[in-house]
Amino acid sequence: MSRRLSFGLLAVLSVLVGGTASLVGQGVNNASRAGCAALPSWQLLKAALTAARQEANGGLNLDMWGTVVDRDGVVCAVAFTGSDRTQQWPGSRVISAQKANTANAFSLPALALSTANLFTAVQPGGSLFGLQESNPVATEVAYSGNPSHYGQANDPMVGGRIGGVNVFGGGLGLYAAGGALVGGIGVSGDTSCADHNIAYRTRSALNLDYVPAGVAGGNKRDNIIFDIVPQGGGDAAPGAGQMPGVSGSGFGHASCHGYNVAGNATSATFAAGLPPNK
Repeated sequence: MSRRLSFGLLAVLSVLVGGTASLVGQGVNNASRAGCAALPSWQLLKAALTAARQEANGGLNLDMWGTVVDRDGVVCAVAFTGSDRTQQWPGSRVISAQKANTANAFSLPALALSTANLFTAVQPGGSLFGLQESNPVATEVAYSGNPSHYGQANDPMVGGRIGGVNVFGGGLGLYAAGGALVGGIGVSGDTSCADHNIAYRTRSALNLDYVPAGVAGGNKRDNIIFDIVPQGGGDAAPGAGQMPGVSGSGFGHASCHGYNVAGNATSATFAAGLPPNK
């Protein structure tokens, strides 16, 4: 083969490979955003998230990331509460999106499951053990684009389907008036219990908490549940075993104020002060 022909073939291959790469890149954020029309704008999400972060949420008083996805798991908005993107844990951006996806993916029109409600069932020996490995994060969506846009209205995740499963507090289904399930919200940046509390307040402020039913019952139907009794009982430190204790409901979440009965009571007090579902 002549040198000129070789160079010609290389040029053609370069064009083809480049074109394929370009098409792949274009496909990352070209999902239909029609479902986002029923969800809050970036400005509304940021305002509600910031106000909720200022409440007494029982955590470390840290700034937060928040993400909203539609019913198809398409990211509609990503925001943060700090003065800039460096004021929140960088890893919590994707975790917030993962939580939003999980709450949407495992809630139904007639039954809401918060990510906090999944904690017990996914422990070793639990009925949903391995769930967190079932729907991996789409890394090309999570980490694409210019980091300087993270948390802005033009965050590179917007328009992509993020995927991912998260199984601790901070993710909630979004239910419009009449109980229509329209997507999910995820919040991350503090303890998992505080994440849940901030998400609950944010959802309420956005008027998307018309929750029809959930495993927590009462007027906070998908609230976090603190009923894990430590092994050994009482206030004893957790004994050796597959998890710190046993959840009476099967939907319990570990306390963020100590793995004992007193810790459960403290965490539950903050959860009890959350706004009721509409």
